[in-house]
Order: sequence, then structure tokens, then C-alpha cells
Amino acid sequence: MIFGSDGMGKLKNSRVAVFGIGGVGGYAVEALARSGVGFLDLFDHDKICVTNINRQIHATTKTVGEYKVDAAKERALDINPDAVVNANRIFFLPEPESSGEILFYEFDYIIDAIDTIAGKIGLVLKAKEYNIPIISSMAAGNKVNPAMFEVADIYDTSICPIAKVMRKELKNHGVDKLKVVYSKEPVIKSTESAEPEDIEITHKRRIPGSNSFVPPVAGLIIASEVIKDLTGYNK
Repeated sequence: MIFGSDGMGKLKNSRVAVFGIGGVGGYAVEALARSGVGFLDLFDHDKICVTNINRQIHATTKTVGEYKVDAAKERALDINPDAVVNANRIFFLPEPESSGEILFYEFDYIIDAIDTIAGKIGLVLKAKEYNIPIISSMAAGNKVNPAMFEVADIYDTSICPIAKVMRKELKNHGVDKLKVVYSKEPVIKSTESAEPEDIEITHKRRIPGSNSFVPPVAGLIIASEVIKDLTGYNK
């Protein structure tokens, strides 16, 4: 009723790659699946940890220990059994051993929801190389106000520390634009640290504070932009 039969047909025939299936990426996958995107390629090397349950839609007490891409794939197929979902247990970095086997030219859109600057830059450069639309998530951790998220070009951002680094790096690489979702909310400094016994499951050394309502909103905004772009609604 909103996008029409032509728009829904475009979504059914579109292939979207989501890099990072965490609090942001997981909700983006959820919205894409529920919107009828026919082909999803999921990339993440992490397993679900108990610390993910507060914000990641595929993380429950039953899925702890599973690979995030596997849990997200199962959930997406439960939503849309006709979809084609590829789960890739890959930690993306720009090095050939990480990205060489990924068939970027097959993607209609790329979502960057990973948390390493090197990976983000690598994805943007791949998108530029293959002329693929991409949207990138900036920092969603250590924030409490989801209403402050904005969609903007990376060079119009401010406050966000990750966006600041990205602006500098992308300029150095000759990238003149990048659609991002970011927040001007100042980063909250954690007053306590958490070291759960099973933290080794995440393979992460630094864990930002997070919650159930900020990363999901960023993921849903990202999905909305992808859906509007694919259907032509944003034109």
C-alpha cells in the first residue's frame, strides 16, 4: 500500500549485504526481511554472548553460543521462507584474505554496521570500486537518546568521534560522500566496567555500554533508507 507492487517487486529482487550482525545490523536485517527483501548476505564472525541479550534481536538465552549470522539467518527465514539468506562467518577487513572471496558486484546495497574503522573504510572503498550504494552506522554505544539519530552525509556530521575519524580517513582516500546514520549526543563515559565470565565468546577486548533502545533505532533507520532507496522512494 505504501510502495506499490513495483516497489515490492524491486525489494523481492534486491540483494543487500549486511556487515556486522549486532545491535544495529541485527535490527536492520529484521526490517529488511519483514519488508520482503529477497536476498540477504550476512557477514559477522562473532558468536552470541549473554552480554548481547540486552540489545540484539537474535540474542536470547537459547541462542547464546550460536554464530550471529546463523541465528539471524534462521530468524529471517522464519519471517520470509522464500528469501535467500547467506550466512558468512567472516570478520571483514580490507585485506585480500578477508575480502577477496566476497562477490561485491552481486550486491545492490551494502550496510556497514561493523565496529572497526579499518573495516568501515574498506567497505566504503569496495562500494566505490563497484559503484554500489552504501550506508554506514556511526557510534551507537554509550548513548541513551535514540531521538538524536540523523541521516546525513559524512562530511556534514559533527560531535560523533567515529564520524570525525571517518571524515579524515575518507578524505585521504578520495571519497567525497557517504550516507551515514549518526548522533550528536555526546558519548557517555562509563563509570563501571563489566567483565562477564564468558566474554571470550565475543572476541572483543573493549565493550561500550549499550542498551535495548539506541542501537535498534539506528538499525531500523538504516533499513528504512535502504528500502526507500531500492524502491525509488528517496528520489
